[in-house]
Amino acid sequence: MTRYGYPGAPVQREEGRGAAVFALARAWAAGIVVLLLTEYLQTTLVNDHLATSENLETFDGRLMLVHIPNAICIALATWAAGRFHREPFRDSKAQHVLAVFTVGVAAQALNMVVQWADLEAEGVLMSNAVLVVGVVAGYAAELLQDE
Repeated sequence: MTRYGYPGAPVQREEGRGAAVFALARAWAAGIVVLLLTEYLQTTLVNDHLATSENLETFDGRLMLVHIPNAICIALATWAAGRFHREPFRDSKAQHVLAVFTVGVAAQALNMVVQWADLEAEGVLMSNAVLVVGVVAGYAAELLQDE
């Protein structure tokens, strides 16, 4: 007889010491894949066709063509990480928050390191605001989907 109570059902391996780390890594991998795909789409569709120097001169243009699409990308990556963080580890609030928020925060840290020489006050403030809006929106969507 299997763990699920009927013959022929797949047997899951026991929840060992590394299972929590594997669940986190799986959630992070899902978030990274979604972030890379959405950022690629943003770059190829929005930046290549709409983000001209004229459109990016104003704050409204940068908001509509850079910051809002970035917030959507981070929100989708956060949502995906939350969806792929599996039971029973998602029941722990600390582990679930770590699984959900890590991809966005790590991407922001990487972005800051890579573009350190070119940073301006508006860019730092807006990219941090985008991070907060994106992870909160993605986490909220993931929580709403649980209910």
